[in-house]
Amino acid sequence: MTSLVAAADLGASSGRVMVARVGPGELGLREVHRFANVPVRVGGTLYWDILRLYADVLDGLAIAGGAGGAGLASVGIDSWGVDYGLLDETGALLGNPVHYRDARTGGAAERLWAQVPAADLYAVTGIQQLPFNTVYQLAAAAGSPQLAAARTLLLIPDLLGYWLTGQAGAERTNASTTQLLDARTGEWAWPLIERAGIPRRIFPPLRQAGTVIGPVRANLDERARPVTGLPVVAVGSHDTASAVAAVPAHGRDFAYISSGTWSLVGMELDQPVLTEASHRAGFTNEAGIDGRIRYLHNVTGLWLLQESMRAWATAGVPAELSDLLARAAQLPPLGSVVDADDPAFLAPGDMPARICAACAQASDPVPATPPEIVRCVLDSLALAYRRTITRAQELSGRHVDVIHLVGGGVRNELLCQLTADACGLPVIAGPVEAAALGNALVQARALGAAPDDLDELRGLLRATQELRRFEPQGNGAAWEAAARRLGVSSPSPRRP
Repeated sequence: MTSLVAAADLGASSGRVMVARVGPGELGLREVHRFANVPVRVGGTLYWDILRLYADVLDGLAIAGGAGGAGLASVGIDSWGVDYGLLDETGALLGNPVHYRDARTGGAAERLWAQVPAADLYAVTGIQQLPFNTVYQLAAAAGSPQLAAARTLLLIPDLLGYWLTGQAGAERTNASTTQLLDARTGEWAWPLIERAGIPRRIFPPLRQAGTVIGPVRANLDERARPVTGLPVVAVGSHDTASAVAAVPAHGRDFAYISSGTWSLVGMELDQPVLTEASHRAGFTNEAGIDGRIRYLHNVTGLWLLQESMRAWATAGVPAELSDLLARAAQLPPLGSVVDADDPAFLAPGDMPARICAACAQASDPVPATPPEIVRCVLDSLALAYRRTITRAQELSGRHVDVIHLVGGGVRNELLCQLTADACGLPVIAGPVEAAALGNALVQARALGAAPDDLDELRGLLRATQELRRFEPQGNGAAWEAAARRLGVSSPSPRRP
């Protein structure tokens, strides 16, 4: 049996709708619609343009269900985590979802910790303390008219699925990013929610990835006609959950890097790690496909490069990425490095200036040209990956033999090689569209067109997808010295 499925994969900077053909020994993916995801600032608040995103998803599904994909069998949606829309008692949206990079959560964590200490939050949810987690967004919204009027909270993929089907719910992999899901039970953490003063009524029923939500409703929009009646499947709706499902690993002794605007760096475990040491190290235990745990740390990823490119374009500085990468590859390694996790890099703005300031503060040479800044960014990301993979092994008691790098960073050969050099481990790069592939595979499995076992799904990926292997070539001592310059020394994560 072979099935055609449509995967809508929304990232923090762009979205795409893909059509996948899945069957015995077959897994093909074709892009039918790609679109920008551009936030909008109104009255000092940064919002997602959710109606524009919904329209683009409809446009993509119309293409997928028409000439782009005759015989389409289902639809699935994944996106970034933590952000949400609030619905009133009639099901109407109470304002555009606020962007996680908005400043409204400033001080919210500290206020919440007065009611629920950070250690208690972690002991229940196992989620890394990040200022934009849903729990802190809700704390920042306490007392607002919107929250008072709200009857349902829906994360971004669930909101789009609700508009398509009329069925409200929360898929578990994305629900885990709220810092309001119990990491042991996989259910809403009701005692914690009550202690935080968040209204219990807004939390919808939970769903498993692979559940059929319902059919696309009739009379939604003329553009939706080609997919009317098609089942919408709850996939791993957090894009990293879908991306990790599409890691083409053999066995379990691997680390993964889902490389995009963020780099999600970690391991796949059977049980969460809820120790105080894990909490202090900033690791998170997010839900994965089939009850597995995505034990990872959020590293600021290609955002550093994306914002630098945007700043140069705004300033009229000639900067073409492929040329910058080629020139950066010719520069000496590790001349200047920064801590990629520095909160100073979180907000939009003049990223090159902030990188230069961080180098100056650390008494490293200040990059003077765009290629030097690019080299600094990529060396710094590789160092952050090294640190994170080493620490993940220590905290989990598991070891790593190989690193799988998936997502947009696969196209960056210099980053792939630097990651192998920094970590002293082989890097398998690919697939690029991992989130869309994971989305499609979960749909196909729900339809009976793909194996039930996750390891067998990964075998299908190994057999059908283009992968590249990068062997470590760098000097481990030089990487260790660079880590010491940052004050974050760590041995190579090579298997003991």
